[in-house]
Amino acid sequence: MPDGYARPGFPDLNQAYSRAFAPGRLTLGVVMPIAAYDVGALPDLERDIARAQRADRLGFAALWLRDVPFNVPSFGDTGQIYDPFVYLGVLAAQTERIGLGVASLILPLRHPAHVAKASASVDQLSGGRMLLGVASGDRPDEYPAMAMDYADRGARFRDSLAYIEAMADPYPTHKSSHGTLGGAIDMLPKPLAGRIPTLITGGSQQPPDWVAAHGDGWITYPRDAAQQAKVVQHYRAAGVAAGAPLKPVMQSLYIDLVPEADAPPMQIHLGFRAGLTFLRRYLGALRDAGVNHVALNLRFNAAPIEVTLERLAEALLPEFPIQEAQA
Repeated sequence: MPDGYARPGFPDLNQAYSRAFAPGRLTLGVVMPIAAYDVGALPDLERDIARAQRADRLGFAALWLRDVPFNVPSFGDTGQIYDPFVYLGVLAAQTERIGLGVASLILPLRHPAHVAKASASVDQLSGGRMLLGVASGDRPDEYPAMAMDYADRGARFRDSLAYIEAMADPYPTHKSSHGTLGGAIDMLPKPLAGRIPTLITGGSQQPPDWVAAHGDGWITYPRDAAQQAKVVQHYRAAGVAAGAPLKPVMQSLYIDLVPEADAPPMQIHLGFRAGLTFLRRYLGALRDAGVNHVALNLRFNAAPIEVTLERLAEALLPEFPIQEAQA
């Protein structure tokens, strides 16, 4: 077990954060749309809400939406198509316990006041189930459409995050390139537990020590378990050097779960095709490496989605339980 786990546990920021993240443990979430679709194709969303409800009933820790403002054909993925905050509002009403996350919102393309208000609204309407992943963005084609400069997105990312954090205070005072909060006006509603848990994605055009010091956790990319252990260790060491508290680490993972339990892995985009035996072993290695949550993406899954969700829940959730299961 990594040395970082000897330090105090993660803070109790809201219901979703506590459900998904606990030191020394790994939980499983699901990326939306919960559908199989080819590169460049539009996903069929007809059963997406029903599948989200199934994931909620089965006991997955969180649902994860993506922020894809424009359909960029060279990118090859439209995400869930719907605006993430609009869809999170629907999911807040259609689910009961599962965490509701964005992985990740492109901060430079949105005014932080709108992000803060929308996030707090989802958090209130869902009973504290909002998780906000943030990123600087990696699709240059979108920036001219919003009269934004792709080159300075890192600076705007820092300013946006600081603005969002300030707006959690009553009648905040804050000055940045996004505007001035002079203490005479307030933003309502406030997040249920005081602020929205915010997770920084990748480097977001920032130095590693800045990433480790800011936000309430880190979203990184899939790697083999040994390499991921080194990456997580480096992130947590940078956090210790910055005087930051222990923070969770999560990653995404594309899987194609085949019927044969002992099928060996074959590489696919940002993940693998394999049976349950290898997937269980890989997730266990990630847990030992210090990863606290894995968001499973079934986009390339060949088996029926409902069947796969049931198999994953039955075989893996007892071994990788949410916080509530240990209460």
